[in-house]
Amino acid sequence: MTTTFDQLGLSQPVLQALDMKGYTSPTPIQEQAIPAVLSGRDLMGIAQTGTGKTAAFMLPSIDRLREADNQTPFKSCRMLVLAPTRELAGQIAQSAKDYGAMAGLKVHSIVGGTSVSKDRNKLHRGTDILVATPGRLLDLIDQRALNLDGVEILVLDEADQMLDLGFIHALRKISQLVPDDRQTLFFSATMPTAIKELVGKYCKNPVQVSVTPAATTAERVDQYLIMVQQDEKQSLIEMILKGRHPIPGKIERVLIFARTKHGCDRVVKKLAQVGVHSNAIHGNKSQPQRERALDEFRRAKTPVLIATDVAARGIDIPGVSHVINYELPNVPEQYVHRIGRTARAGADGIAIAFCAEDERAYLKDIRKLTGEEFERLPLPDNFRAVVEGVGPTKREHKQKMARPKVTPRGDSKRPSPHKKHSSRAGQPRRDGDGGQGRSDGGQGQRSSGGGGGRNRHRGGR
Repeated sequence: MTTTFDQLGLSQPVLQALDMKGYTSPTPIQEQAIPAVLSGRDLMGIAQTGTGKTAAFMLPSIDRLREADNQTPFKSCRMLVLAPTRELAGQIAQSAKDYGAMAGLKVHSIVGGTSVSKDRNKLHRGTDILVATPGRLLDLIDQRALNLDGVEILVLDEADQMLDLGFIHALRKISQLVPDDRQTLFFSATMPTAIKELVGKYCKNPVQVSVTPAATTAERVDQYLIMVQQDEKQSLIEMILKGRHPIPGKIERVLIFARTKHGCDRVVKKLAQVGVHSNAIHGNKSQPQRERALDEFRRAKTPVLIATDVAARGIDIPGVSHVINYELPNVPEQYVHRIGRTARAGADGIAIAFCAEDERAYLKDIRKLTGEEFERLPLPDNFRAVVEGVGPTKREHKQKMARPKVTPRGDSKRPSPHKKHSSRAGQPRRDGDGGQGRSDGGQGQRSSGGGGGRNRHRGGR
């Protein structure tokens, strides 16, 4: 028998908001968590992204805030939700506004990369629900623009990701600033030892709910593996995106993960050189840049997005058909979160991992953690030839670069090799493009059989 939201004890205003969004039946995590949260118990939830965790803690919390009917505290909040990334914080805040549309609660979010003065102004009179990233929250606390004295409900979402991003010290400090008499809701996709220790510090006899074993991958994601050398990955991704190497599934939106910020920017630049437009999202991008990139990706205006792990849990966009691990993560749990960006809302998804020789240890760790075996995909036909420059595109480029410059008619003067090297005796010629002479077989160093000798003889005179 199917459970409905109205059987879980939620209030009429919340049920009306759910009805407006077309939601009638709870997900497994919601069915287990909502009654426990409504009763006031602390909660420890293990669930992957995309399972409905936000509604699992937000819906009953809105009802508890309404029932308590406490005054909004000055320069504080009644419910504090901590999230690891700006994107995730924004999505949680929007969900809070949607679910609390009929409850009359104020919702604000504060994240890095935005105006601190604007954050101070909007929090001056306090708010009911505050969604924040730990860094910006502590900035405002240090400036005495915010305190946590009024917190009745504390939520840590994606706690393992916050640990991965180095927020452990911030979390410890925040735990000392919130009242002891509070309800704590703790959510994580994995359960490493460090998370268990945090739960012990934050929660009091929590109810534990779990809808999937820790660190399992999405069931509706088909996973593939391509073994490829590190310096060949760019050529491979170009061939895939340009349709020159068929892969499973129809490409609609492709999310590509690189390990570093510089790596993301490099892939974007190289793709642009072959006519594939893409955007990058990582920690060095400003908040407006990140929002614009996500908006273009969501609307499929730019259906290729390159990201670091900072975005792995902050992108909740339906229609991501493929996730490509351009570089395997060195933390195996991150692989689970990366491929969780596809197969959202019951859809199917494709995950493809590029693995080089120096990444075999990462692949072994991922297999050990997830228990998954990947289906191997071959490299494209003639792939080695294309990479080594025999392919038509690179061959034409080399021929173009090697063409001698033609002196205009009527100009009988030719460049004098003597003048070219008179100030640098005995040194080989350097081309202005950083090595063109070397790429065409050394023509820049010797134009004829004895040219190099004549230059040295003249330079020595």
